Amino acid sequence: MEAGSPAEQKSLLEVLPPGKRARLHRLLYEFGPGNGTLMLLPIDQGIEHGPRDFFPNPASKDPDYQFRLAAEAGYSALACQIGMAEKYYPDYAGQVPLILKVNGKTDIPSSAQALSTCNASVEDAVRLGADAVGYTLYVGSPRQDEDLAQLKVVREDCDRYGMPLVIWSYPRGEAVDGKGGATSFYAIDYAARLAMEMGADVVKLNMPKIDPAKDKDAQPPYDEMEVTADEAMRQCVESAGRSLVVLSGGSKVDDATVLDHTRSIMEAGGSGVIFGRNVWQRDWDDALEIIGKIKETLLASVKRTP
Repeated sequence: MEAGSPAEQKSLLEVLPPGKRARLHRLLYEFGPGNGTLMLLPIDQGIEHGPRDFFPNPASKDPDYQFRLAAEAGYSALACQIGMAEKYYPDYAGQVPLILKVNGKTDIPSSAQALSTCNASVEDAVRLGADAVGYTLYVGSPRQDEDLAQLKVVREDCDRYGMPLVIWSYPRGEAVDGKGGATSFYAIDYAARLAMEMGADVVKLNMPKIDPAKDKDAQPPYDEMEVTADEAMRQCVESAGRSLVVLSGGSKVDDATVLDHTRSIMEAGGSGVIFGRNVWQRDWDDALEIIGKIKETLLASVKRTP
């Protein structure tokens, strides 16, 4: 075995302080699939996209639909903003863990200078019984200096309270658009590395999209690399180092794509998925069916031991 191979490296749980370790262990082993994988349900789209996301399944406009789905379907955790956490999570505390998102923004302004400002604190997460804190970082935005300074405060508070930090690491801005786009291999790989180096315990990434027409505008050597989406995903996971990686689902797609993306992140060495609209934009029975298939894929797929 080569020196420095994954089997010889320390896992994330081995290097975390006890507070973070205990909380992250709950998500990985006591809830969800329970085998060291993460199946997370994000329900913060109401602020990020507006009520239009609820139109495909009107029942999902009631937050209780999503909270109940997370609890009854056996999720590792759900992620939401403070208002929903305060008003709905008390009914489900103990049934499913909470990831409190502490920043957010609407999609009404242009994303050219994206910044997601804080609207809650790590203290709020502790008060509400959360097991992790979520933060959206816009990689490459012209306002990244403000973003990174804001993240510094959140990270320090997470360390102070022993709270795992989950970073939604999303490339955004005009500079990103001019270098292959937000879903390019170059941009996603950069997002993975930046989140890890900024202190993420878990990194949420989008699936890289291989588009030769756009990739030629990426920074060298990405502009000349010929890789599949699966290989790009593997390299992005490697760039995240010991941070665990979960894959974002994005807009609703067909079942085959949902399951293929689940397989891809796990075979790349990731730790799970964080699919929202691909689950709760379905009626109850259909949602439970796709959740069951996602869970089966997580259990069957190759994964990195955390």
